[in-house]
Amino acid sequence: MKYKAIIFDLDGVICHTDQNHYQAWKAIANKLNIYFDEMINNQLRGISRMESLNIILERYDGKMSEEEKAKYADEKNNIYKKLLENMSESDLSLEVKNTLVDLRSRGFKLAIGSSSKNAKYILHQIGLGTFFDAISDGNNIKNSKPDPEVFLKAAEYLNEQPQRCLIVEDAVAGLEAAKAGGMDSCAIGDAISSGKATYNLNLFKDLIKIIE
Repeated sequence: MKYKAIIFDLDGVICHTDQNHYQAWKAIANKLNIYFDEMINNQLRGISRMESLNIILERYDGKMSEEEKAKYADEKNNIYKKLLENMSESDLSLEVKNTLVDLRSRGFKLAIGSSSKNAKYILHQIGLGTFFDAISDGNNIKNSKPDPEVFLKAAEYLNEQPQRCLIVEDAVAGLEAAKAGGMDSCAIGDAISSGKATYNLNLFKDLIKIIE
C-alpha cells in the first residue's frame, strides 16, 4: 500500500463543532462591540485560538494588550467547552464511524492531527476516546497550521514516515500544512475548491476508493 497511516483533522472532518465555535466567538465579539458573522468564522478554520482572536480584532476599534487578549481567548474557550458538554455519540455520523472501522480493519494506523486543545474531550464526547492510535493536538505543538508540526508529530507518534501518511482536511491551512510536511492530502468540504489537495472527497466514505 502507498499509505500506511491516515491522519485526520477533527473539526469539520470527523465531527462538526463550527456552530459551537461561532457561538463562543460571537459572544466575545458582541462583548467587544465587534462585527462578527459566519463568513468571518470560516476564516478561523484550522488555526489557533490566538490567531483566531487576532483576526477578529482586526475590526476592533482600539488597542488590546497581550494579557487582555489571553483573557478573552480563555473566556472564549470556557464558553466553547460549556457548549461541548452537549455533544454525544449522535454527533458522529454513521458514515464516518463505518468508514473509520473499515480503514482499521484494512490495517491502517489512524491518528488525529488537530490544532484544537479540546480534541481529546471532543473525541470522548462522540464515543471515539480510545479509538485512534495517536492524537496530536494543540497541547503538544508550538506552531499551528499551516505549519506542518501537528501532522509531523502525529506521524512520529505512529512511527511512520511522513510520505507514508495521508492527511484528511477541510481547511486550506491544513492542506498547506500537509504539503509542507511532505504528505499527500484529501480535501473535504470547503477546502475542495482550493485545489491544494492531492485528492478530493465528495463524501467521507470516498476515502476507501482512494486507498484501495
